[in-house]
This record gives sequence, C-alpha cells and structure tokens, in this order.
Amino acid sequence: MAPKVSKFAPFRSKKLDLGCFVNTLVLRDHTKRKVFEKVEPQRQALRYIIRNTSLPQRMRAQAQLQLTQMHCYTRPTQIKNRCIMAGRGKGILGDFRMSRFQFRLNALAGNIPGVKKASW
Repeated sequence: MAPKVSKFAPFRSKKLDLGCFVNTLVLRDHTKRKVFEKVEPQRQALRYIIRNTSLPQRMRAQAQLQLTQMHCYTRPTQIKNRCIMAGRGKGILGDFRMSRFQFRLNALAGNIPGVKKASW
C-alpha cells in the first residue's frame, strides 16, 4: 500500500522558516504564501497578455488557458491572515498579525512596544 500524499506536498519546503505557533492550518497558509510569492510575476504577465487587446486573440486565449490551469495555491484569494501566536483565523489585527485576544494579552503584559491601555 502506497503512503498517502497530501495535495500540497509538492509545494511544502523541507525547512520551515516559521517563528510562530504551528498547526496544520498555519502550515498550509505558510505554504500558500510561499507558492504565491514564487509564481506571482508569471501570473501578472499572463494577466497582462489576457487584457492586452492589441495582441492576437489566439495568444490571449492561450494565456487564459495557462492561467486557469495553474494550481489553486498560486491565487491571492487563497491566502488568509492568521494569528502568529495562536493560529486563529478570525479577529486578526492586520498591523500586528495577532488575534484580538492575543493582542490584548500581549498589550497588557507590555510585550508590544508603543501600546498601552487607554484611559480617558
């Protein structure tokens, strides 16, 4: 019996450069970000060819076919913001890349420079 291979195994790097909480969702999101970063110039070139009306229709159709046949991990819509502390996918503060709960805990503990509890 052959070992089971996950659908994103060909993209996964051998060494992870993550310095945060790790679970399967974080690993998958990290892989998607790496793949998107590597393939983005090619996607932009194909999108430019598709939108350029001065090019022949056949060339534009071939570019559109290539773009649709690319792996789903190369799409920017696949990337989701996740908390670097807990891996949570909801309630993320974009500037800090933390969920609201983790942000509150770290801010109260004084771990985030320049952030203090408001009082007025």
